[in-house]
Amino acid sequence: MTPHRAAIIVLDGVGIGEAADAAAYGDTGSNTLGNVAHAVGGFSLPNFQRAGLGGVAPLDGMPPAARPTGAFGLMQPASAGKDSTTGHWEIAGLRLAVPFPTYPEGFSWEILDEFAARTGREVICNEVGSGTALLDRWGAEHVRSGAWIVYTSADSVFQVAAHESVVPLAELYAACEIARAILVAPHNVSRVIARPFTGSAGAWQRTANRRDFSIVPPGETLIDALAAAGIARTGVGKVDDLFARRGIEGGHTSGNAEGIARILAWIRSGSGFLFGNLVDFDQLYGHRNDVPGFYKALQEFDDALPAFSSALHEDDLLFITADHGNDPTTPSTDHARENVPLLALGPRVRPGTIGRRATFADLGATVADWMGLTFRGAGQSFLPVMVTR
Repeated sequence: MTPHRAAIIVLDGVGIGEAADAAAYGDTGSNTLGNVAHAVGGFSLPNFQRAGLGGVAPLDGMPPAARPTGAFGLMQPASAGKDSTTGHWEIAGLRLAVPFPTYPEGFSWEILDEFAARTGREVICNEVGSGTALLDRWGAEHVRSGAWIVYTSADSVFQVAAHESVVPLAELYAACEIARAILVAPHNVSRVIARPFTGSAGAWQRTANRRDFSIVPPGETLIDALAAAGIARTGVGKVDDLFARRGIEGGHTSGNAEGIARILAWIRSGSGFLFGNLVDFDQLYGHRNDVPGFYKALQEFDDALPAFSSALHEDDLLFITADHGNDPTTPSTDHARENVPLLALGPRVRPGTIGRRATFADLGATVADWMGLTFRGAGQSFLPVMVTR
């Protein structure tokens, strides 16, 4: 068993500039970190800066560190799509050639009629839009009738909202499992998402009991390779859902603060591999065009970085990256087709540039290389560039 450990922390939605094919996705001009930095008058993120973030791309208020403590680079998306499932799968070595289906006009009533028949509740909403706005429109009628609020977005998602006092969580989750079984090719959406909420008209609140029901990965991933080698795998946040709970134990969190605490606890005493997702950047701030909130979340993560770094063991690698963009400064409230930053920390990391990687899958290949596996997936290891053996 290798003594090496590795952790990947995904800052959900924290892209760093439009990908080469951003125009095809309608995302020309999206630059989550760059535009947020400009909007707030320049970043003050000293620990990110020391780790090397200023060397990845131009950011207002963050020139490259004279002596960075980490290795740094940029990863380009190679899979088709710009959702969390696609991004995390590509990080783990699985590249998708065909994007998941999306529903800009809503779902066909053939699908929804079957969903209603099998769950025993009618569907009152079949729209594309922001979940919070749709609760304002449909929440009271849902509470009165008990019917489902079903909606989607620019991403490949089938979202089901229900008030926790009207529909018990167990019933909502069971309904999402039914939807997952219904939604097969050609309607194989990336994720079915349970969106429980509480409150009353004018004051609806989505709760932390969200659950994602992802499609099963169609090929081998880094997680599968680690499992086959008997190496422990720990998930933080929604990562286990994104891999349909195949090969990784869950660790759902109520937000970034809890996720950061769990990651730090793992660094101090965990084993094997950690794959974490901090969702607040995307869910609370990117999708709501909340620039101050997005920046505050970056500052909170920046504050946590010294504790992460000081707790790392001699044979540890800690990677910080993202899965897509979600620029809160643009009119869109959806994900953006962006490149993502890559930072690497650890006692044996050689500070300096990792360069521009052609696919997120290079990260999974590098972790596999560090852990002594032959798996490389769709990527190439950059371990020799950044580690002192």
